[in-house]
Amino acid sequence: MNKIGLVIQREYLTRVKKKSFLITTILVPLIIIGFYAAIIAISVSDSSDTSKIAVLDEADLLNGKIDKSKGDNTDYTFINNETEESFKTKYKKEGYNYFLYIPKIDINRPAGINLHSESSVNITTKSKVEKAINTVVERKRMEAANIKPEQYKAINADVSIDNPLDSGKNSVTGVATIVAFACGILIYMILMIYGTMVMRGVMEEKISRIAEVIVSSVKPFQLMLGKIIGIGLVGITQFGIWIILIAGLQFLLPLIFPSMAHHATEIAQAAPQADTANGLMKALNGISSLPIGLIIFCFLFYFVGGYLMYASLFAAIGSVISEDQQEAQQLVFPVMMPIIFAFVIMTKAVTNPSSGLAIFGSIFPLTSPIVMMARICFDVPAWQLIVSMSLLVLTFIFFVWLTAKIYRTGILLYGKKVTWKEMIKWLWRRS
Repeated sequence: MNKIGLVIQREYLTRVKKKSFLITTILVPLIIIGFYAAIIAISVSDSSDTSKIAVLDEADLLNGKIDKSKGDNTDYTFINNETEESFKTKYKKEGYNYFLYIPKIDINRPAGINLHSESSVNITTKSKVEKAINTVVERKRMEAANIKPEQYKAINADVSIDNPLDSGKNSVTGVATIVAFACGILIYMILMIYGTMVMRGVMEEKISRIAEVIVSSVKPFQLMLGKIIGIGLVGITQFGIWIILIAGLQFLLPLIFPSMAHHATEIAQAAPQADTANGLMKALNGISSLPIGLIIFCFLFYFVGGYLMYASLFAAIGSVISEDQQEAQQLVFPVMMPIIFAFVIMTKAVTNPSSGLAIFGSIFPLTSPIVMMARICFDVPAWQLIVSMSLLVLTFIFFVWLTAKIYRTGILLYGKKVTWKEMIKWLWRRS
């Protein structure tokens, strides 16, 4: 046990002290926040652009004004003494982005309305103009039918259907879905990144012949287990630092980009207070009703269990590969297939967590670390959780025992291309 601890210490300190680890650990949060800031900056700049639209209303449909919705910064200017043909050739020279022409139309069958532009009209501007026109047409039709706006509002139905089985968390399925999907994708990334890191670490030691020196004083099983746990601790350290840095940079964004904070304040002020408060209360209720303690516990459990299970397989593959990268791809593919399959099931489990496929994926050990995290926010029965965890632990122990047999032979084998058939034969070879 002391030797395993020494291997763990060596693997952990060797990787943590590398410049590549420090650079990656610092750069990844900066890149994530950078992309986030760029997206916000682009959205802010797009929303702050004012479109100038010249309006020629021959039907007098708009009565010289347009009721804009909150947040609509489009500048409408009504023009007179022009025709569509005469003005569409000069609206751009007069400083307008678009030219809206409304001919004399039948209010019941409006047709012939054109929005002229030099290039394709963007969807946002087109939807704003259409919404403004539709609002006026609806009002005109109600006036023609002697229907008052108050009557229309009283007749208009807005029915919401409740599920008696829903309780807090499930009533705000959006929050639960986001949390579930985020946990699943994090486990997926961990298995892919740090599993392959174990394989590369084993390959490097084998190619450099360091493994020959190490196994002279440490058993191959101890070396494999120490390497797996050591690299796993590196992953936990790196993820912990990432979470702290991303959270810290998130708070610094408004200070670095004051325009973003100002724009966010304007949006909040422009939005109806009732809708904003209602949405905020729903989000808070959704988060507070989630089983946070269970989610954190299951995330750590499936992270550790899934990583140890797949890392042992990656370590076994790394031990039989010399320098042929194509050989590595061929052997890794069968191991990566369950991870990819689990990710596919996860996308379905998030939308339908009680389906047969989702239940199977959350119990089957090779897919449970990813799929179960996608279901954990949706009242998973206790027996399913217990069976899933038990099978994962048993499978991990079995895989470690199984792959150790491959590892002890493959780590000292050079110059020979190994097939899966031959690796299976090693499983039955006595020590």
